[in-house]
Amino acid sequence: VQLQASGGGLVQAGGSLRLSCAASTSSRYSMSWFRQAPGKEREFVAAISRGGSTAYADSVKGRFTISRDSAKNTVYLQLNSLKFEDTAVYYCAAVEIFTIATDAMRYRYWGQGTQVTVSS
Repeated sequence: VQLQASGGGLVQAGGSLRLSCAASTSSRYSMSWFRQAPGKEREFVAAISRGGSTAYADSVKGRFTISRDSAKNTVYLQLNSLKFEDTAVYYCAAVEIFTIATDAMRYRYWGQGTQVTVSS
């Protein structure tokens, strides 16, 4: 499966962005977003299973929302109440399982990343 992430940009703290991940196909895949800040390891952000169950990192719970549009083979990540520490390159990823995986090592397919920069 091929993944294309988009929607990143520069936003002030407290602002919002919506990231999109367009997949060549998505019906068999659970999808996730990860992020990587400069000098830090890639970390889990949010995931959505084939059945629609969701999971979030504690640092984004209540501020970010993951969703999917199966008809469009697209997964979205709505980022609200952005903080300076949310600045990172955001990657979407896919794994062919029914449930949710939060470990990046389980993901075989990755998009190219989209930069989110939050100014304080």
